[in-house]
Amino acid sequence: MSSAPTQALQPSTIACDIFCAVIDNFGDIGVCWRLARQLASEHGWQVRLFVDDLHAFHKLNASVDVQSARQTVDGIVVEHWHEPAHAGDTLQVADVVIEAFACELPHVYVEAMARREPVPVWFNLEYLSGEDWVADFHLRPSPHPRHALNKTFFFPGLGEGTGGVLKERDLDARRAAFESSAEARAAWWQTKTGSAPPSSEATVVSLFAYENPAVDSLLEQWRDAEREIVLLVPEGRISGAVARFFSLPAFAAGTHRSRGSLRAHALAFTDQPGYDELLWASDINFVRGEDSFVRAQWAARPFVWHIYPQADDAHLPKLDAALAHYAHGLPATARAALGRFWHAWNGNGTPDWADLQRHRRLLDARAADWARELASIGDLAGNLAGFAKSQLK
Repeated sequence: MSSAPTQALQPSTIACDIFCAVIDNFGDIGVCWRLARQLASEHGWQVRLFVDDLHAFHKLNASVDVQSARQTVDGIVVEHWHEPAHAGDTLQVADVVIEAFACELPHVYVEAMARREPVPVWFNLEYLSGEDWVADFHLRPSPHPRHALNKTFFFPGLGEGTGGVLKERDLDARRAAFESSAEARAAWWQTKTGSAPPSSEATVVSLFAYENPAVDSLLEQWRDAEREIVLLVPEGRISGAVARFFSLPAFAAGTHRSRGSLRAHALAFTDQPGYDELLWASDINFVRGEDSFVRAQWAARPFVWHIYPQADDAHLPKLDAALAHYAHGLPATARAALGRFWHAWNGNGTPDWADLQRHRRLLDARAADWARELASIGDLAGNLAGFAKSQLK
């Protein structure tokens, strides 16, 4: 086996390797793919993405070939992580290395990083949290126990002093264009549901969640609502519960059913740009995990978060921390109603749809205000790129 090259790459742009292990669902690869595209398109970096589950990646981007050990997708080199035993051996080590969500880099790659001159800027990209302690640990270095390498902890967050969250430079413009174009919205509804947009009296709800026993009560409340509820359900883990409600064996893409005031459409699992449009087409969005949670905030619509459940309810402080940011500034009654609904959706009680709807005007205004506040701390890709450049000088 040949020894790893020790020289730095000499392209005109910064070279970056991102390593992603898909632990569960699509959040890990969703975040990494957004980051890779943004670093390449907005910062001109030469990006290579190592991912261990090409099937999950293919669900988000149909251009990904699940059989290919190495391919280029949208200008980004994609390596099937468990295929290239050459990682760190015949591969050149990049200027910036991002270890996403505490996945463990191949040992040969770490050893090659230590031999590289100069050593790369090494980030551990952490999971998003709105908790206050995040700002204290963001950008802290962690020396490697054996090699002359420092790993920098990069914490996404919702407040000052954190890494922020991902947001493309053109996102607001794309959302405004969709919202201001009746033709674009009509085309979206026709393509996705086979029908015209609902009336302005209806409330459009997108439902993307993990399995959730609270959905049974919520479906009944929507059925009995005073005004029409149009439910948009991307195929996923909540689809089985919707199917049972309508006495169907499955609620697969293209299925449409109505009961009482509830009209439901099953949508195909979509790519990332398509998911943004789903959020923009809805009045209230139910989201889960990390990636859709972030996109719902940029959609500037009220949303309900199904946080990834952890043992011993370790996820609940994270839920409350996010609520503290998002609900800040709401009147006490609206803030309490939102908190009750979020907690009920996450296993503590029964969600009360009518109670939430009483505060819709305030929730609509707060969603727009929060999107502006969150943007003020900068976007994650820009913050990471800026820090990396400061270390490469």
